[in-house]
Amino acid sequence: MSDSDQDVTVVHLVRHGEVHNPDGILYGRRAGYHLSELGRQMADRVAEHLSGRDIRHVVASPLERAQETAAPIAKTHDLELATDERLIEAANVFEGKTFGVGDGALRKPGNWRHLTNPFQPSWGEPYVEQVVRMMGALDAAKDAARGHEAVCVSHQLPIWIVRSFVEKRRLWHDPRRRQCTLASLTSFTYRGDRIVSVGYSEPALDLVPPHLRAGAKPAKGKSKAFGA
Repeated sequence: MSDSDQDVTVVHLVRHGEVHNPDGILYGRRAGYHLSELGRQMADRVAEHLSGRDIRHVVASPLERAQETAAPIAKTHDLELATDERLIEAANVFEGKTFGVGDGALRKPGNWRHLTNPFQPSWGEPYVEQVVRMMGALDAAKDAARGHEAVCVSHQLPIWIVRSFVEKRRLWHDPRRRQCTLASLTSFTYRGDRIVSVGYSEPALDLVPPHLRAGAKPAKGKSKAFGA
C-alpha cells in the first residue's frame, strides 16, 4: 500500500452566509446577490473557526455570495482563493420568482408542468448531475490539499445532495429537512481517495435567525463513519 493510500485529507463543504435579498426571490444562479451584513459576520465566524486548521486550499462557487464567504477563510490562511464552476448552485426554472410553501405558487397552472417529477426533479438540475459535479469538485479539492485540509464554499442543495449520496440516502427529499444551515460545515474525511466519515458543524449558529435554521440538528461536530 502506497503512502498516498494512507493520507488523511479533510474537505470542508461550507454553505455561504446570509444573502441580502429584500424581495425574497429565488435567486439561484443569478448574479448580483451579495452577502448581507449578517452574512459577512457569518463568513468571519467561519474563518475564525477554521483559523487553527491545516487548510491548504480554498475554493468557491463563482457566485458572489460564495466568493464573499470564502474570502476571509482564504485571507486567514494566506491562500489565493480559487473558483470551481462545479460548486455552483443548482439550476432552477423558478429563478427570479417567489416560490415557496404557502405563497400560492402550487396553485398557478403555469407552474404545474415543472412539478411533475419530484424524484428527478422536473423543476431543475437533476440530482444525479449535481452528485457528479460535486463529487468532482470534492475530489479536486482533496487532491489539491492531500494530507491536509481544504475548504469548498457552495450552496445548500448541492451540499445536501452530495452528502446524501455519500451517506447512501435517497436523493429526493423534503427541503425542510435539509441539514445545511447558513455558514455550516459538512466535512468529508478521506483516507487516500476514499471517504471514511462525514461530519457536520455550525460555527455561526447563534447568528442564524431561528426561521432559517433548516432541518433537524444533531450535536455539533457529530460525524458518521463508514466501514474500514
